[in-house]
Amino acid sequence: MSKTATDVLKMAEEVKMVDMRFTDLPGTWQHFSLPAHALTEDMFDEGMGFDGSSIRGFQEIHQSDMILIPDPDTAILDPALDIPTLTMICDVYDPVTRQPYTRDPRYVARKAEAYLKQTGLADVSYWGPEAEFFVFNDVRYGGSTNAAFYHIDSQEGWWNSGEDLGPNLGGQIPPKRGYFPVPPTDTLQDLRSEMVLALEEVGVPVEVHHHEVATAGQAEIDLHYDTLLTSADNLMIYKYIVKNVARQHNMTATFMPKPLFEDNGSGMHVHTSLWKGEKNIFFDEAGYAQLSDPARYYIGGLLGHSSALLALTAPTTNSYRRLVPGFEAPVNLAYSQRNRSAICRIPVYSKRPGAKRIEFRAPDPSCNPYFAFAALLMAGLDGIQNRTDPGPPMDKDLYDLPPEEARLVKQVPDSLAKVLDALEADHEFLLKGDVFTPDVLEAYIAYKREVEVDPIRMRPHPHEFVLYYDV
Repeated sequence: MSKTATDVLKMAEEVKMVDMRFTDLPGTWQHFSLPAHALTEDMFDEGMGFDGSSIRGFQEIHQSDMILIPDPDTAILDPALDIPTLTMICDVYDPVTRQPYTRDPRYVARKAEAYLKQTGLADVSYWGPEAEFFVFNDVRYGGSTNAAFYHIDSQEGWWNSGEDLGPNLGGQIPPKRGYFPVPPTDTLQDLRSEMVLALEEVGVPVEVHHHEVATAGQAEIDLHYDTLLTSADNLMIYKYIVKNVARQHNMTATFMPKPLFEDNGSGMHVHTSLWKGEKNIFFDEAGYAQLSDPARYYIGGLLGHSSALLALTAPTTNSYRRLVPGFEAPVNLAYSQRNRSAICRIPVYSKRPGAKRIEFRAPDPSCNPYFAFAALLMAGLDGIQNRTDPGPPMDKDLYDLPPEEARLVKQVPDSLAKVLDALEADHEFLLKGDVFTPDVLEAYIAYKREVEVDPIRMRPHPHEFVLYYDV
């Protein structure tokens, strides 16, 4: 049930503080707080000012004034804070034009939903992200002109099996053996359950939680599907709660895609379906894997624009430590039912028409979910509009093909620099309906190149000393 400003003002009577949150260009929550008694009904119309030049990817200093307008429907009681606090997600507006700010990721998501309706192809899209993460007991990292290092530790880590931990109780998880062991091997059962209960407490429904494949505390909590904007909002809440519950237990959680060498990274498989009225337009009982023609064309759009999509769905240099050919990673540009070696998988757990969906497996949880979901939708719609044939499905293990067959399967680019180039060359499909605007994409690409690609490219890597110090 939707909330109004009046509902939120009533909720605020039961708390001490009100927290206003919004998302920056890379996809991180920012916030400020005010005493609960200072919240007024006018703020839901007039907004509150902030310095946009201090937010990554937003304004220059000579145009820094921006305003936030809270969305009353997102009001929740924060489960992570000691001081009773009401939080709301806000939309960003230009104070001069009083129009939504084009670089506000939430606005992009809103426009994607509106464009879907404008096409007449469907009324609504549903999204189910599966964001994986790691929970560690200790993490240290740093770098300077003459040094660079990181060190991670976990009580589950296989490297601790021979350490004197006073006492060492054993049961550490060997590499790639973390999928589904029961406690005490799975040491994080209660921690994940606490995260789930906190999510459900604030109205974010959860389907399942479990330990993931990697050693050292890899986990997954699957959120129930919802509409595009709500799913993106829920993912921001999810990451916030996971990190804070871990910190309350003196542990640290990270959604970094690849923190461990020689073990699985963290992905975020994204499930999508399109509905027109009460009908799931992806379902056709007679089709391959019960897929309709529009669903196949949607897949064609995802595969055809995959390189550009990765700039928004796997958007860090670290993402390409996970997306590596020859390992268990979704790098093959193919689709298949049941097959987790293809970048597009069609789950076949259920034959119900409402359960038919497409899973795109390349994204990871470092992405900005508003941009990622909007971009995936736009690519899929472009495929339907152009009737893009994805070709035949690949119902075989793509990791173990003979060399002559493997050469015929295209793969994703292997670096952030390459996918940014791809986005620069292939983005017209994102501009339809004014969903993404040129200034958003230009600011995003420039930020990624300047702040992420170049600093990593220019720094010596510690392993280079192993390889080259004695040349």
